[in-house]
Amino acid sequence: MKAKTAKTAILADSEGVDAYMQKLDHLLKEVLEALRKIILSVDDEIGEHIKWNAPSFLYTGEMKPFDPQKYKRYLIVSNVYQTDCIRLVFLSGAKINDASGLLSGDYADGRRLAFFYSMDEVVVKENALKSAVKTWLALLDK
Repeated sequence: MKAKTAKTAILADSEGVDAYMQKLDHLLKEVLEALRKIILSVDDEIGEHIKWNAPSFLYTGEMKPFDPQKYKRYLIVSNVYQTDCIRLVFLSGAKINDASGLLSGDYADGRRLAFFYSMDEVVVKENALKSAVKTWLALLDK
């Protein structure tokens, strides 16, 4: 495991996400909590914090220098604005060769989305989600 620098440690804020989750009033809060645990379990260099008013996941390990406006560290941003589903936004999901059907959309900026409507879907899609996260970690310009 690579040592985390002070800068990357500041980016991760699990306590802030815990506080956010305690206050969250959403029908699928349990789904978001399960997704959070799955994503964080993939690699110990995945951290989390609140971005765009929702839990977001980023790579906290060492990376080559880059323009911070390119958000290269970010893996997934969750979206809780719809009441019937939790959306996971893979900011560069187009780079992931996803044969499972987990990721959908054809956005010009390279985003792909994964939708979760129930705990049953979390269980069914867990391996595909883990695989997508592992693939994205392997593609990062470290």
